[in-house]
Amino acid sequence: MLAGLKAARRTAVRGGLLVLLVTACRATDTGVSLAPLSAAPVAGDMQASAPLPLASGVQPLTAAGEGGFRTAVRRVAQQVRPAVVQITNEQVAADRFNQGVTVPAGVGSGVIYDPQGHILTNNHVVEGALRLLVSLPDDRSSPARLVGGDPQTDLAVVQIDAPDLPVAALGDSSELQVGDWVVAIGNALGLPGGPTVTVGVVSALGRTIQEPGTRTNSAGPFLFDVIQTDAPINPGNSGGPLVDLDGQVVGISSVMAGQAEPGVQAQGIGFAIAAAAARPVADELVARGRVSHAYLGISYAPFTAPLAAQLGVKDKSGAVVTQIAARSPAAAAGLKAKDVVTAVDGTPLQGESALTRVLSQHKPGEAVSLSVWRDNAELSLRVTLGELPAS
Repeated sequence: MLAGLKAARRTAVRGGLLVLLVTACRATDTGVSLAPLSAAPVAGDMQASAPLPLASGVQPLTAAGEGGFRTAVRRVAQQVRPAVVQITNEQVAADRFNQGVTVPAGVGSGVIYDPQGHILTNNHVVEGALRLLVSLPDDRSSPARLVGGDPQTDLAVVQIDAPDLPVAALGDSSELQVGDWVVAIGNALGLPGGPTVTVGVVSALGRTIQEPGTRTNSAGPFLFDVIQTDAPINPGNSGGPLVDLDGQVVGISSVMAGQAEPGVQAQGIGFAIAAAAARPVADELVARGRVSHAYLGISYAPFTAPLAAQLGVKDKSGAVVTQIAARSPAAAAGLKAKDVVTAVDGTPLQGESALTRVLSQHKPGEAVSLSVWRDNAELSLRVTLGELPAS
């Protein structure tokens, strides 16, 4: 039986960044015990109450007829589930004789989104793989080719060569609203029998989270404008689709909330990369095998009130430069350690991830103006962004 990848970290509390331990939803080969859920007792003395009036213009949900809400999730599952695959990441490990053997290192999900066999998934599902094996719900299996992966957005595309492949359509996530019903489909816990279907609503939009890193207590990339949902997402769901009731893929399930604080388990909070963000990344991976990201060439720390007092800076938000990469755009522009970047192109930086978010909206070769505090004075530096080196 397969259980969860233990790769959680605490995200920061600054600038609206969600405070959670998030866990990448790829299943590993660690054992897990499952316990049955007990039915809750029925209170016999509860009286039925009159239905509340609906707000003006709101239509009630109907459960009547095959075309009604009653069978909506069933229809979505029948339409999309055949295109949801299990991806097994095979890596080399040492056996008891210290010999290298190929073993399954983890299991995740993916969704076939075109007839050419391209599969969209998370980068952390395929990262480090020696071989990739894709299994379809119709019991077909096929080796897969890694088209490309992008650690910065935690997205990847793999491809299989097989006839008559089922395909799921990528939808328009910009049309989502809080409260919309969504369906998560994926290989939860790597359970046998094909993908699991769970249902919930869009709980929030436009979230910023930071994924766990690949090493213990390390930090992964920031993900912006992600979808928060209460549709249950478990280890093994990573890379699987989040689908609206029209059967359109509106997100790629990526992480789930672990603990809100030590000893306090978060409930009903999972996150999916919006299809609007995933589609251009997938297109670029198919076209080029990699994604170009703007590069400034600094390491920075969140700006806090104590740091502001120490550095004599009036602003209480921004990014404190801690390191400058040699021969980087930042070095060429004259940035220095202990500089405080307070704005980009006149827009103040609010929150820990603000500078990363701004840079993610630019392309290599574009120029930006940085507002910088240095030695109790404000200056403006013009920087031509480079291309993020491959890691």
